[in-house]
Amino acid sequence: MKLMKHGFSALLACALLVPGWASADDWEHGKKLSFDTTNTGVEVDQDVSQLPVLVRLHSGNFKFSEAKPDGSDLRFFAADNKTALPHHIESFDATNELAMVWVKLPKLKAKSKSDSLMMRWGNKKATSADDSKSVFDDGHTLVLNFSDADGVKDATGNTNHARESSGVAVAAGPIGSAMGFNGATRVVVPAAPSLVLKPATGWTMTTWVKPNSVDKASLLTVGSGANALSVDVVAGTPTVRFGSGTAASNAKLQPGVWQHLALVYAGGKVQFFVNGNAAGEAALNMTDASGDVVVGSGLRGELDAMTLANVPRSPAFIKAFASSQVGDSLMLGFADDEGGEAEVAYFAILIGAVTIDGWVVIALLGVMLILSVWVMVTKTQMLMKFDKSNQAFLAYYKEHAVRMLQPGSAEGLALKTMDSVQGSPLLEAFEQGMQEIESRFQLQAEKGAAHALSGPAVDSIRATLDALMLRVNQRLNSGIVLLTIAISGGPFLGLLGTVVGVMITFAAIAAAGDVNVNAIAPGIAAALVATVAGLAVAIPALFAYNWFAIKIKNISSDLAVFSDEFLTRSAELHNDH
Repeated sequence: MKLMKHGFSALLACALLVPGWASADDWEHGKKLSFDTTNTGVEVDQDVSQLPVLVRLHSGNFKFSEAKPDGSDLRFFAADNKTALPHHIESFDATNELAMVWVKLPKLKAKSKSDSLMMRWGNKKATSADDSKSVFDDGHTLVLNFSDADGVKDATGNTNHARESSGVAVAAGPIGSAMGFNGATRVVVPAAPSLVLKPATGWTMTTWVKPNSVDKASLLTVGSGANALSVDVVAGTPTVRFGSGTAASNAKLQPGVWQHLALVYAGGKVQFFVNGNAAGEAALNMTDASGDVVVGSGLRGELDAMTLANVPRSPAFIKAFASSQVGDSLMLGFADDEGGEAEVAYFAILIGAVTIDGWVVIALLGVMLILSVWVMVTKTQMLMKFDKSNQAFLAYYKEHAVRMLQPGSAEGLALKTMDSVQGSPLLEAFEQGMQEIESRFQLQAEKGAAHALSGPAVDSIRATLDALMLRVNQRLNSGIVLLTIAISGGPFLGLLGTVVGVMITFAAIAAAGDVNVNAIAPGIAAALVATVAGLAVAIPALFAYNWFAIKIKNISSDLAVFSDEFLTRSAELHNDH
């Protein structure tokens, strides 16, 4: 047993150390990031899965002072705010308040505004959860972000790091740092099985490029000799060469401007995309291309975020992938608050700012609410029982009225064994009236007189039934006064708490000399909690009171009608003439 206990403790400790298992509740701050793939954002016409999206953080959408200096407490969750999403921090500059973070989105819906994710930060105990290998799916074979200080590194799990890099780091790239080339510099990644481009499975290349001139230059070369694959820019036109075959784009790249270029090979054709938009396609026959991967040979310009994949990406993937990397992308928006979780944060702020006098008022209102609910529950049960038993009694009475009005009749005695009529005020009135009639008939029998009801006797019975109706009405209205107190007193008591809370807030502000909105708003908002509590007590009580009033009136009316009918029939059956 001790071994199992220690084993469970160790397992729990390991679970707590795994970043993906952490709960979103462990982070103090959060913000909702929403996606717009409709025509108001970036229209994507097909669903995209396993999409790496770039999240740009700056002072306008993120408070760097609330996060750890290296961003190691950053976390991303799916829309349910529970499922952790892999992320990779390409750069995090707390001093200049700029950061580039890649997040793996499991699925992006086409033509929709419903997709979102939650970003969390503010956990001093959190350790880095950076996982670039999980951000880029198995289809990615090479991802060069040119942002590593110790050389050009592959961000995928293939570790296809550069063997040679003579390019110059450029700080102002489209995604943080980029790589500059002068025509003689290049980046060489050694050959690897994962870097073989196969026409049978297709392949995809993407990159950001800023050519300084439109002279012929090679952006990417795989292998050498007759089986070399080369992605070039010829007179500004993106071109793919394999052996003697060539495929060219319909669009041209502009010098001195950052543009996103993507090429997709599938089915013997090369599709070209510029800035996420289709730019033509052309046939190209090729065999497997393998060997060293050379980047930027002969290029005069800059490159950033170059990727290779051994699968052909869909046009929707290319468009979403490119659009997410654009500064101030229309596809990805930051909410002003935490979205669905904002109510919880607001509630916590309000509760934390309520003063002692506010809690006293809220406690009193809580007692009133409990009493009101008790009255509503018990009174509802009573009225429903009365209404049901009255209906059952009336149905029986209409069928056996004449016989029932005879003292000692079998029909009258049968009522005592009928469960459906028990508790009925009409039954109570009937039994009370019959007792009065029986007592008079008994006295008449002792005197040897015939059974009959005189006018004074009928009036006496009427007085007895009137007294019964009064007692029933008192019983029906018992506790209703608590609802009237809640209706009239609840809002005023809440208003009292609000006024006192506002007074205390302004007094504290005057004493502190701080008049900014952040100092005033929590106190005022918390003071209004008392008014909300008062209304929360009064509104249900008001609805219940009006419903009870109608039901009580109906039951009282039924009792008054029955009493008149009972007396009239009794006088008719037992007259003294």
